[in-house]
Amino acid sequence: MNTPSNEDQVAAVFARVLGIDASQVTDELRYNTIPQWDSIAHMSVVAALEEAFGVMIDMDDVIDMSSVGKAREILRKHGAAT
Repeated sequence: MNTPSNEDQVAAVFARVLGIDASQVTDELRYNTIPQWDSIAHMSVVAALEEAFGVMIDMDDVIDMSSVGKAREILRKHGAAT
């Protein structure tokens, strides 16, 4: 059985929480550029990423998480994604 890579898992979390197709999730996808990723959904994405990767994301990083690529960078900083 194949376990999704951390990169795939990040995309899967965004797709699931935002209710969009995984093919729409690219590192360039930015907060507030699609209707599904508003401030409420942002907090749900953060909570889902914390759960999926077993990390606690501090408020500065929550505010700084402006794109999927930035989310990956923040997760790497916490030692969660490769």
